[in-house]
Amino acid sequence: MAASDELGALTRAFSGFGVDEKALISILGKWHQEQRQTFRKGTRDFFTEDERQFERWDDRHVIQLQHEFLRFKHAIVLWTMHPWERDARLLKEALHKGPQHKVLVEVACTRLSDELLGARKAYHSLFDHSIEEDVAFGIHGPERKLLVALVSSYRYEGTKVNEEIAKSEAKFLSSAIKGAAGNKNLLENEEVVRIVATRSKPHLTSVYNHYKEITGHYLDEDLDGELYLQETVQCLCKPQKYFSKVLDASMGPDVDELKKEAVTRIIVTRADVDMKLIKEEYNHKYGVSLPNKIEDVANGNYRDFLLTLVARGD
Repeated sequence: MAASDELGALTRAFSGFGVDEKALISILGKWHQEQRQTFRKGTRDFFTEDERQFERWDDRHVIQLQHEFLRFKHAIVLWTMHPWERDARLLKEALHKGPQHKVLVEVACTRLSDELLGARKAYHSLFDHSIEEDVAFGIHGPERKLLVALVSSYRYEGTKVNEEIAKSEAKFLSSAIKGAAGNKNLLENEEVVRIVATRSKPHLTSVYNHYKEITGHYLDEDLDGELYLQETVQCLCKPQKYFSKVLDASMGPDVDELKKEAVTRIIVTRADVDMKLIKEEYNHKYGVSLPNKIEDVANGNYRDFLLTLVARGD
């Protein structure tokens, strides 16, 4: 199908003039970010150019598509969104439903610095607030300081690491974890929050490795019982481990709707990033391929679209 025909098919589908779901799967499943951007820029009935330089969905059409596609809609709409808008909406929904601290940590820690900054810009446009103020206002527990720091972060992304500082901070974390055992919440330790919220990912990976050399244990394992910090460390240092764990939990028997939503969220947001590594980790950890697991738990066009996105990592 020619590019113009593909654009026409999608336009008709999103306009409500008959939804050929197989065509949507075929077209959108093979499009890369540049092609999705071309669609957004050329389809002004559905998208508008925001003053912060991203194409945003028209809210009226998002509501319409919720009724049109049901669960299938989540994957289709999120996949066609500008990544900044997608993350901004995921953050807002996470605060509205719970809040879902896991999603806040996930978005803040697994995006590049410019991607997180873009999501913060989109959040301003979409909701007339900053994500920082909404997190600070909506969360009242000891985790608030950590979560505000994470969503506010703009980490250095170069490769240089001062190994002496990394080793020193690994020793500090080891002492802090031992000192907090049964006595004090680690989230109240400002130095712990500073390290995980501001250091670069290469630096934190070095801290993670030094911690293992010093203690004989993995840092995230020693943070068992400190869920926010544990997931923060995993998202920053071992994201494939984190994503495979959340995917498996969301596809278990009798899971609630909020957990089920993680399947769509993770597959859509990681399809073009590290899906191959996530699949390898999932297979290694759970002894079954991720596509086979999806086939077992999902149905119809929703299943087919997820499998198409997962296959992009091959």
